[in-house]
Amino acid sequence: MNRILVDSDVILDALFERKEFVDQSKKILDLCEKKKIHVFLTPVILANLYYLLRKTATHQKVVDHLQHLLIFFDILQISKKVILTALESEFKDFEDAL
Repeated sequence: MNRILVDSDVILDALFERKEFVDQSKKILDLCEKKKIHVFLTPVILANLYYLLRKTATHQKVVDHLQHLLIFFDILQISKKVILTALESEFKDFEDAL
């Protein structure tokens, strides 16, 4: 089974039905729900999702969405070693490096 890290944009594209990427994003989420791929989020991605979704919905509605996602997604742990590796990586975006 393929294991992938999903960025918050993939989830937001599906939820907000952003025209350019909605089909691909929904396909990824569908594969996850069907257990054809194993999807991971980081705590940072989850926090960003909460922050962005909270601008358009109530706290409870956002919590409900995130709890639903966590039925299908696993959360990667971020340790000091991971943070140091991210800081030293070639990634231009620290959040992406994490």
